[in-house]
Amino acid sequence: MSEQVIYPIKAKLIVCKRKQYITPHLIRVTFTGDELIGFAENRNGAHIKVFFPNQESGILQLPVRYEDRVEYPEHKPVPRAYSVRKYHPESNELDIDFVAHGEDSVGSGWAIAAQEGDALGLIGPAGPDPLLQPSDWHILAGDLTAVPAICAILEEMPADAKGAAFIEVESFDDVHEINHPQGVSLTWLKIDDEQGSSVLVNAIKTTGQPEAECSVSAFVAGENRSVINCRKYLVDTFQLTKKELYAVPYWKRGNTEEAYHEERHRIMDEQN
Repeated sequence: MSEQVIYPIKAKLIVCKRKQYITPHLIRVTFTGDELIGFAENRNGAHIKVFFPNQESGILQLPVRYEDRVEYPEHKPVPRAYSVRKYHPESNELDIDFVAHGEDSVGSGWAIAAQEGDALGLIGPAGPDPLLQPSDWHILAGDLTAVPAICAILEEMPADAKGAAFIEVESFDDVHEINHPQGVSLTWLKIDDEQGSSVLVNAIKTTGQPEAECSVSAFVAGENRSVINCRKYLVDTFQLTKKELYAVPYWKRGNTEEAYHEERHRIMDEQN
């Protein structure tokens, strides 16, 4: 029997081509590069892993994965999870939206300072395909970190789709035009200190209830506690299964991504 050959998977090198502020706190960076050629089409909204330069040296060196192990270089990069906003195969351009919440954050700081020619690493796309299952009624909910995925889902929905989408923001300055089917309502919500992590679930409870007999699917993403609250309500109310409900906590208030990594996966595993 011949020895199995394990082919290494190296992160792709992508280069900033341009950037623009979609809102005061949402930056779209458009990337290109030879290694981006052949990037998976029709995976808009999917998860990707982005590698930023080493925070001490400023040098970008990319890791290599061999099945169940990863080899990191001397100047270990900083990984962060993002979503594909949109890939344009005809021009080989990839849009990634970054939430701008200060220069001290790895991803936010990089995007604020980004200039043409600046490079990052990329692995992906990954995650469920599709992000939202076909159904009679759709529920989408999330904060500004979930906007890239929610936008991608709404843009690719059938024209006759029905449902409700809710987006929570710190400031209504971040409200912007999002293409969506006429039958899917879109509601922008402002963070409320009194409601705390219940803003999204309270909105879901009071708006856009589907008819009793129709099928329901949902996509929820954003802050940990908010996602958990929404997931519990949707499961209890509509008896949604893991296939019908994709609820992913992107971040946890007061925690770095490194500190939250294991808890995030545990929460994901708790889904039905």
